Amino acid sequence: MSVVGQEPPPFFKRGPAPLARLAFFLALSALLLVLDLRYHTLEWTRQAVAIAVYPLQRLAYAPAEASGSVAGYLTTLVAAEKENAALRRRQLDDSRLLLRQNALEQENRHLRALLEMKQRQTVPSQVAEIIYSASDPFSRRVIIDKGTQAGIVAGQVAVDDRGVIGQVTRAFPMLSEVTLITDKDQAVPVQILRNGLRSVIFGNGDGSLELRFLSSSANIQVGDELVTSGLDGIYLPGLPVAKVVHIDRDTTYAFAHIRCEPIAGVESHDQVLVLGRPKALPPAPPEPEGKPVKGGRMRK
Repeated sequence: MSVVGQEPPPFFKRGPAPLARLAFFLALSALLLVLDLRYHTLEWTRQAVAIAVYPLQRLAYAPAEASGSVAGYLTTLVAAEKENAALRRRQLDDSRLLLRQNALEQENRHLRALLEMKQRQTVPSQVAEIIYSASDPFSRRVIIDKGTQAGIVAGQVAVDDRGVIGQVTRAFPMLSEVTLITDKDQAVPVQILRNGLRSVIFGNGDGSLELRFLSSSANIQVGDELVTSGLDGIYLPGLPVAKVVHIDRDTTYAFAHIRCEPIAGVESHDQVLVLGRPKALPPAPPEPEGKPVKGGRMRK
């Protein structure tokens, strides 16, 4: 309620007129522009303002920067996972190729060794591949991919680049069965390479061999190499067969217990060399007539 004779104070204090203020600020702006353009008087002001508002700018830009970093991290993570998956697939492919290459290199080395062995033999021979082992768990037999159509017959000897593997026991038109020398029913006449002592070696059926019918006092040592003697007319003489690894000389028995191991890779190769049959020995020449015999009589 107003007092009589007095007016209430104005709600807002009024200063200069708006048009005057506009003209003043326009003139001030023009003056500052001219001074800054010619004398760079406001450079320090801009720097001070930039320094003052820099934290606010970084704070305002932080959400956008964070979202960009998260998006970039996720994109990089997905790309890295894809690259790792591609590298793993490539590594597996390279591993398969490397294993295949190693297998081929080993097979090539073995084939070259078989060819060198073939050149050293005096009988015709041919390379055959082992297809699978016989299904009988109590025998040591393998099946090769050559049969009677390739000239394979029962009795031929199978060797590798180091020595005797076994003997062809059955021949079919397309396949043949080879009994390994470690089979319990297989026997090979051999002689000790060091002194020429002859005996017969038998398979034990467990991958080892046993030299039988040698007395406990026989001249044989651990490490002696046994080769085929060729007395049976089947095995060529001089083919490596086994090496002596253990000798048990028990005086209570007439014969020594001699354990051997095969020299050839009996159960570790895929290719074998099948040797042809050795040539039969020529018959003995007939005795001339009139040759004296026992008792002093002459043959007519």
